Amino acid sequence: MSTMTSKPISAPPERNRRKVEPIYYLFLFPAVILFTLAITVPGIVGIFFSFTDSIGIGDWQFSGFTNYIAAFSDPAILSSFLFTFGFAFTTVIVVNVAAFLLAVGLTSRIRFKTGLRAIFVIPMVVSGIIIAYVFQFLFQNSLPALGTLLGIGALETSILANEDLAWIAIVIVTAWQAIPGALLIYIAGLLSIPGEVYEAGDIDGASKRQQLFRLTLPLVSGYVVINVILGFKNFLNAYDIIVGLTDGGPGTATRSIAMTIISGFNSGDYSYQMATATMFFIVAIIIAVLQLLATRGRSSV
Repeated sequence: MSTMTSKPISAPPERNRRKVEPIYYLFLFPAVILFTLAITVPGIVGIFFSFTDSIGIGDWQFSGFTNYIAAFSDPAILSSFLFTFGFAFTTVIVVNVAAFLLAVGLTSRIRFKTGLRAIFVIPMVVSGIIIAYVFQFLFQNSLPALGTLLGIGALETSILANEDLAWIAIVIVTAWQAIPGALLIYIAGLLSIPGEVYEAGDIDGASKRQQLFRLTLPLVSGYVVINVILGFKNFLNAYDIIVGLTDGGPGTATRSIAMTIISGFNSGDYSYQMATATMFFIVAIIIAVLQLLATRGRSSV
């Protein structure tokens, strides 16, 4: 009787790992060095000086958390935080709703849609400060003159001079410039949807409204996430349009955090405003993390 010896099963050969080409490091290192020198190092230095009494030059001493405690109790700082986050939240909604509706229209079967797409992206390439000055003239001169001519009392005075309404003008102008960027992203998302999806919807008897909310929106949800995160990040740093429109006024009603920090630097409150900037950075990071956690699993495009 012959005995059979079992041979040990050999493990499959390990896949050859691809070596990283040196040329990739040639492209990576300059970007890392520039980012470190231009952003990381100044940021660390700024955080360090937020714990001192430095005015930007000369001698300084450590002051601990004095600047942070003062910033937490400063009405001007708290007001700028409240305005900035309220403005950013409102503008994100306005921009994304308008951009999505325009994208749906510009990807439908309409005539001259290619030319219209080119027209709608023009505001994106114009400087924000130039746009602000143009709209400032419209809000301060053209609209009041039109309101007087038509006898519309609400338009006879400039909205920029109203503490309760000036922020609306800032939202309008900021959205006017930001919509084209979001529009391009939404157009890319809508064009990536296969036509068979809508053919199946037609066969099932879905109306255009049902296709919009049950097919289109779920399929471009990843693009919505991208626009919301990018938009909120950009609007939190609002500066040039606000400077051109209201310069933070009337009073300090429309002063953003960026304006507060920069004006503090110019007046010698270097360490104090670095504490404000550090607080703003931490809050922005927390919001970004919360956005990513809330959209996890739905952000793939």
